[in-house]
Amino acid sequence: MSAGDKEAYKVERYAIEPLPRDAVSDGNIANLEAVSEAVLRALRRFGSGVRNVAMALPASSVITKKIILPAGLREQDMELAVESEANQYIPFAIDEVNLDFQVIGPAPGSPGELEVLIAASRKDKVEDRVAVAQAAGLEATVIDVESLAIESALELVSRQLPGGGEDRVIGLIDVGANVMNVSMFRNRQSVYAREQAFGGSQLTQDIARNFGMSFDEAEAAKRAGSLPDTFERELMRPFLDSLALEVSRALQFFFTSTQYNQVDHLVLAGGCALMPGLAEIVTARTQVETLIGNPFVGMTLSSKVRPKNLLTDAPSLMVACGLALRRFDE
Repeated sequence: MSAGDKEAYKVERYAIEPLPRDAVSDGNIANLEAVSEAVLRALRRFGSGVRNVAMALPASSVITKKIILPAGLREQDMELAVESEANQYIPFAIDEVNLDFQVIGPAPGSPGELEVLIAASRKDKVEDRVAVAQAAGLEATVIDVESLAIESALELVSRQLPGGGEDRVIGLIDVGANVMNVSMFRNRQSVYAREQAFGGSQLTQDIARNFGMSFDEAEAAKRAGSLPDTFERELMRPFLDSLALEVSRALQFFFTSTQYNQVDHLVLAGGCALMPGLAEIVTARTQVETLIGNPFVGMTLSSKVRPKNLLTDAPSLMVACGLALRRFDE
């Protein structure tokens, strides 16, 4: 993406390339060569001279913690203070991790103090992603966290809600292949996060079993929409009902473990989000207004981007959009 003024973004181009099954497992790169080759294929389709790349780690691979530090510290003193604080929360030796921090702003109710977000991940997790980038001829200039990147994209989606979503509790339901990530936000601050073991691969397995296909054949047929007429009634609708039930359970977990007792809006993201009728089924099950996450609404599109394709792919591009926004940070 590119930007003229800070609020006016343009989608220059994008590419999506499927990964071989199990090339990435639980957020860990299990097959570095296969992932590098997929990035190379995407880069060829992308068709530009891009050399720098922003990448993200799954939240499960990163320890994040908000800490309070005195205001007015010099940068070197702040780095030492962060490292000292981090030692209390990181279960590894400090030289085994990559550590970073971001000043959020004045600490609430504490004049003269700052709220600081620290993030740490084992070096091998970061090095695997850097190695993938290098193998594809790219330089990883930013390593972010998926949950933080998706927060940036969600801010663009929130603008589409009444009142810009101010003072509302917004639930982001990101349904991946194996995991459903549930995150709750209020005024752009995360107030709750949970993972549930549910994802689109369950439907793919049902397709493979029912129609006598391999898993990869079933996944390809699901994406192409080339399944028999009985698919929607016998497999897809029960899967969507199960997904809506999982979302309902997620809300109950949220209510019982926090002081909140309502959610105002749900935003669906991930590969399953655009399955026909899902938003309506989730709304009916939860009684919460549900929309499909599309952070590109209102953006200008270049001639290389097909609007219909982007509309279809948008829920899967929330993390990518959040990472692209990093380029324009002050």
